[in-house]
Amino acid sequence: MGATVTLASRTEADLQSALQRLPALNGQAHDYLVLDYDQPESVRTSVRKRLESVAYHILVNNTGGPPPGPIRLADVDEFEVAFRRHLVINQILSQLLMPGMRADGYGRIINVISTSVKQPLQGLGVSNTVRAAVANWAKTLASEVAPFGITVNNVLPGATKTERLESIIRTKSGKSGLSEEDTISAMEAEIPLGRFARPEEFGAAVAFLASPAAGYITGINLPVDGGRTGCL
Repeated sequence: MGATVTLASRTEADLQSALQRLPALNGQAHDYLVLDYDQPESVRTSVRKRLESVAYHILVNNTGGPPPGPIRLADVDEFEVAFRRHLVINQILSQLLMPGMRADGYGRIINVISTSVKQPLQGLGVSNTVRAAVANWAKTLASEVAPFGITVNNVLPGATKTERLESIIRTKSGKSGLSEEDTISAMEAEIPLGRFARPEEFGAAVAFLASPAAGYITGINLPVDGGRTGCL
């Protein structure tokens, strides 16, 4: 859609690979930052240095979810790691980027979280907890920064064809004794559209919220889940 993108991840080889796949039909000069979200101060330093030469108008917070497991068995460390990677880093990045957004009168903060903010998912105790925290953080921030032309929204992916979904399917299959094919069939049967999402379908929702067309939308949780969760 014409944006210049800065990718962020811990693994430089993955970043280099992803960078080559980004379209640049409008002359964009995409780049990346190697960031480890377990090192908040290092993230702060790296991003602050980058902001000396560029201002960002769109921030997409999208971090891998915590490992699965029942909440009654979760270690305190698991919660601390999850809050650091999601809530703390979201706060740091938003605080760093919002001055530039405010100065230019255009800002979009989009958080990729989970449908668990509407209904907790079985076996994802730590994830359910931290996702709800991010949702409420975002809603609070949305109200505060709306007067500055900055919107803050959450996008809630359902079952989407990614490596993480493949891992969840393997785990479910191993625990239930069902084949992976039967596990997939059972999961798809719970989705009104009857199939998993394609990554580009989810990406389209994020892109819309990042665009000028979504300028009057803020503080929402947008499910992209094939109708699996209700929306009031």
